[in-house]
Amino acid sequence: MHIEIGILTQDKLAYAGVAATALLGAHATGLLKSPAAWLRTALAAGLFSLLMQAFHLKVGPSELHFVGAMPVYLLFGFIPTLFGFGLGLLLQGLLFEPQDLVHLAVNFLSLAVPLLALHHSLGKKLQSLSIAQVLKLDAVYYAGVTLMVGFWLSLGQVATPLTDWALFAASYLSVVAVEPLLTISLVLCADRIGSSRVLRLCLDERVLQRVGGAA
Repeated sequence: MHIEIGILTQDKLAYAGVAATALLGAHATGLLKSPAAWLRTALAAGLFSLLMQAFHLKVGPSELHFVGAMPVYLLFGFIPTLFGFGLGLLLQGLLFEPQDLVHLAVNFLSLAVPLLALHHSLGKKLQSLSIAQVLKLDAVYYAGVTLMVGFWLSLGQVATPLTDWALFAASYLSVVAVEPLLTISLVLCADRIGSSRVLRLCLDERVLQRVGGAA
């Protein structure tokens, strides 16, 4: 979901920066009023960064990453995941890929906008977890990510062939196939040790309520 350097002009990067700042600002109250959310944001950023660095491959005009969006979202909640994406991308840029800092806002929006849409549609209605439900969440989320990449490419200085974008979009089928297994495994693991007060502070309150349907 990383956009290659040089595709977008400086003015479009500036607009992306304004949009990303506005999105985070609109949700800042939910983070600032909850010290537990600070801890969960740090954990979300850590898990997200670990999974992103574990696997990434250039595909067409962008990169295929193992984002781990659904385990991060279901374990830590919406606000920590939203801010964790931003913090994780910032840390990766500072520590591993300095060139990605140019597109920090663009790459953040590519992850954050689909998360926002998912949370306010399927996420809020989710009562329990099953493999089928997690597959649906992953499919909807990563469809959003590929559409966001297509949106950025459509704004590029040079036209990107549709086949190149289609190749990138198809590559995310592998993530949709594998990520639900990690999601269910982590959620079930959290359920088994959920009596720990420390763990309950670290995890979103709803994750253990939903796990009853995981099967």
